[in-house]
Amino acid sequence: MSLTIATWNVNSIKARLPNVLDWLGEAKPDIACLQEIKCVDEAFPREEIEALGYNVETVGQKTYNGVALLSRFPIEEVAQRALPGDESDDQARYIEAVISAPAGPVRVASIYLPNGNPAPGPKHDYKLAWMERLRVHAAGLLAFEEPLVLAGDYNIIPRDVDVHDPAAWEGDALIRPDSRDAFFALLWLGYTEAFQHCDGRADQYTFWDYQAGAWPKNHGIRIDHLLCSPQAADRLKSVEIHKGVRGKEKASDHVPVVGTFTF
Repeated sequence: MSLTIATWNVNSIKARLPNVLDWLGEAKPDIACLQEIKCVDEAFPREEIEALGYNVETVGQKTYNGVALLSRFPIEEVAQRALPGDESDDQARYIEAVISAPAGPVRVASIYLPNGNPAPGPKHDYKLAWMERLRVHAAGLLAFEEPLVLAGDYNIIPRDVDVHDPAAWEGDALIRPDSRDAFFALLWLGYTEAFQHCDGRADQYTFWDYQAGAWPKNHGIRIDHLLCSPQAADRLKSVEIHKGVRGKEKASDHVPVVGTFTF
């Protein structure tokens, strides 16, 4: 059987709800990890999404950030509602759960990694510190030796071919060498970046800014990723970027990325 796991930064669940419901109804991912829901837990449109057959868990925050996990299968345990390592960090950027899929448990996290701009500066320092906390936690998760997908908006452009014009982005926190090094440190633990593993083509983007005609000009970047443990990578069959979602009315500036796994 196959299992589909998606990540999508919806850039406000309230503003994008018709698009989100349409996409969930059409694509029918088994598990969907949402970022930037931009609402408190009580304001999340739980009933509308549950009506499509999903179990819902959220870590919300008023106006900013916020992550959610949607699953067609029972959510067995919410293991984390915040990234460990800094109890003073009150930004809603991480949720992790064990999901009872038919072929066995799967651990999934929805991640909204800090943007980090302007860089250098305090926001970039926070980004790098957050990524180091993620690296430490991700290293510990590998000890479970289970299918695990760390899905989300990483705010990292891994390669120059993942951006329409690398020179135009030089110095940006999404492409700086120290940001990339922190991302690669995750991969060096033993994780596989799903798109690069299954496809790897240049100029395949997941984000187009609202400014300067980025969408019609295809001036995009690839910053939404599925990082897979060895047990998940062994089952990974394909990755698809649902680019057409960006052309919808009142679209998010990101599009869904969907990985298909065979169990």
